[in-house]
Amino acid sequence: LPNDFFAQAVVVTKGLKPRERVKARLEQALASDFPSVVGRIYPLELGPPVGWPLQYRVSGVEPDEVRAIAFKLAEVLGSAPGARNVNYNWMEPSRTVRIQVDQDQARLLGLSSQDLALSLNSVVSGITATQMRSGIYLVDVLVRASAEQRMSLATIRTLQVPLPSGRTVPLSQIASVAYGQEYPIVWRRDRRSTVTVQADTAPGMQAATVVQELAPKLTALNASLPSGYHVELGGTVEESKKAQTSVAAVLPLMLILTLTVLMIQLQSFSRLFLVLSVAPLGLLGVVAALLLSDKPLGFVALLGVLALTGMIARNSVILIDQVEKEKAQGRNTWDAVVEASAHRFRPILLTASAAILGMIPIAPTIFWGPMAYAIMGGLAVATLLTLVFLPALYVTWFQIKRPLSGEDEPLARARLVQASEDVGAPGEGLQADD
Repeated sequence: LPNDFFAQAVVVTKGLKPRERVKARLEQALASDFPSVVGRIYPLELGPPVGWPLQYRVSGVEPDEVRAIAFKLAEVLGSAPGARNVNYNWMEPSRTVRIQVDQDQARLLGLSSQDLALSLNSVVSGITATQMRSGIYLVDVLVRASAEQRMSLATIRTLQVPLPSGRTVPLSQIASVAYGQEYPIVWRRDRRSTVTVQADTAPGMQAATVVQELAPKLTALNASLPSGYHVELGGTVEESKKAQTSVAAVLPLMLILTLTVLMIQLQSFSRLFLVLSVAPLGLLGVVAALLLSDKPLGFVALLGVLALTGMIARNSVILIDQVEKEKAQGRNTWDAVVEASAHRFRPILLTASAAILGMIPIAPTIFWGPMAYAIMGGLAVATLLTLVFLPALYVTWFQIKRPLSGEDEPLARARLVQASEDVGAPGEGLQADD
């Protein structure tokens, strides 16, 4: 914890529902019994520590100017319906004792700054006089002034500072003692004074939604700031962007390896295009599943979408490979597509069902729930559409026509004869062979 002004407690409950009940009661007690205390009741974070979901950092040179800008930013953040409990990470200025030493007078008396610091330290912080044994431990015995004397200017002014000659002199003869004010904590970022304006989100609201609503106002505020001062985004949205950036950095390598493996397996750019064209079908199920389950499309859900792409491509490769096997056995292309779809219908459906059912145990969890719902919904919809869409796309892409059946042959021959008579020369006839 940063200092003694901060406190933290962990409450362990027996389940998710009891946790929500305890959370609501603690929030009510904190608001009614301790209205002046800045507090937050939140579940333990399973990912990287973020803190308050909504965070904006104000950085600049002068701490007072930074604090004034933070006040303006707090008004903007407090106007958002999705934000609540707006606060700062800087405390109010506290009272301090300032001692201004007359260096010329101190040098005349033969005193150095180190001598003065040692004398003051003996009164305020104390010095170790001896040690006492407590069991197997040695405990230091400190000698210092009482609490009232340490905060009394009269006591500090009359402090006798020893001189090299053996005499003593009151501190008031070589220094001025007065009360002052300073910030207990001054946070810095990139060596600049920084105040973080932070807030919690209202129930049912996502931090990204609130940030998007406030974006125009914050852009205008940033444009009006003096040179050397700026406001930058932090909190959940910043950490999410960092995670997405780390995934996007290896995404090109993943695509290259995936395309290489598919090309080795399919050995055709046309068939490779067919496999890749089916992958977006899973997004329909992903969106529907997340909306129905009220789960956010965050970093964990995006991991599920990436895994889903491989699952859909696997089903497509299995179906196309079966078509090629049927053609190798002497079937015409139309019959090969029909037979492959019927032959691989149950295996593809069963493997997809097994993968969907395997996600059920982690679906209720808070952290992995969005990924599970994304995979379940996307795979269910994509599997059904793959078994219908991919054969139709295969037939359309390769311009395969349905062969004539036995019932259609007489009608086709009659149409062929009629067409031949219409375009043939007078007196000439065309023969239609069986």
